[in-house]
Amino acid sequence: MAKSIRLLKSFSRLLLPVGVLLILAIGSASVWLVHETAHPVAAAYLVTPQVYGMLSARGAQVTDESWTNKDGTPARGWLLRGAQDAPAVVLLHKYGANRSYVLNLGVKLNEATNFTILMPDQRGHGQDPAVKYTSFGGCEADDALAAIAFLRGLKTPEQFPLVGKDIGIYGLEMGSFAALAAATSDDKVKALALDSVPQSADSMLASTVESRFPFGSAVTAKFAQLGTHPYFFEGCFRRETSCDMAKSLTGRKVLLLGGLDAPGFQESTSKLSKCFPANSTVESKTDLSPSGYSIINASLELSESYDQRVIDFFRQALGPPAV
Repeated sequence: MAKSIRLLKSFSRLLLPVGVLLILAIGSASVWLVHETAHPVAAAYLVTPQVYGMLSARGAQVTDESWTNKDGTPARGWLLRGAQDAPAVVLLHKYGANRSYVLNLGVKLNEATNFTILMPDQRGHGQDPAVKYTSFGGCEADDALAAIAFLRGLKTPEQFPLVGKDIGIYGLEMGSFAALAAATSDDKVKALALDSVPQSADSMLASTVESRFPFGSAVTAKFAQLGTHPYFFEGCFRRETSCDMAKSLTGRKVLLLGGLDAPGFQESTSKLSKCFPANSTVESKTDLSPSGYSIINASLELSESYDQRVIDFFRQALGPPAV
């Protein structure tokens, strides 16, 4: 009996280092996956206002602006001024993209409504970003609030406030999660057009990991989700689900968009329509082909139809065009 106990203890001592090494390996792999996906591959601007302005008089009025985020980091974006006291709309691109992906929509929206339009580069995105990492919609929500504060500080040449009290936000994928989170902290965000909304920041991360590391994607995604706890220990990675956030958004006007080109986000966006309070107006169109997720690759006709849907929503949700 004593010999069996000694054998068992010896075997346990043998396995203990292996177990410790395995835990360390899993932990290191998890943090590495988060680190890699939190630093998006840089995407060049598809078009700049200088080039766009050669085709559009309104596009030629886009200016390059900068401001400070709530955590003191620098932010930048393209601004297209509208009429005095008219609403403003912030356009938030998806993970891996940049502000040039929403430039065409922003110019068209400004032309149709005379609203002021702000198109920021989300952190970790754009050419040579000042903040090198993304937090999959967490810090980006605080950044959206800083962008709104920047808009509210804009003045006309006569030094009157440029932007009216109501704000709209268009968000795509990661941008939609950030938009939803920002709206929970600012009740003046009256209109939300949300395309391909992730169920949570974890699901946003999982989608990104599966895209960048497709081999064993289900396993690597789970590893990455474990890694968010140490990696974002002092950061602003959000643990709430999009549904939980939507439940607090009373009296808002919401357009939910999704499509077959992003089936995971299509499902979560469809489910989200049931999460808003009864006094919010929710329009859902989640059978698009394609959704905004891949609209950049669609035909001109489909792209214009998509943009018009978004423009019509904000025009109706935020009021008639200002003159």
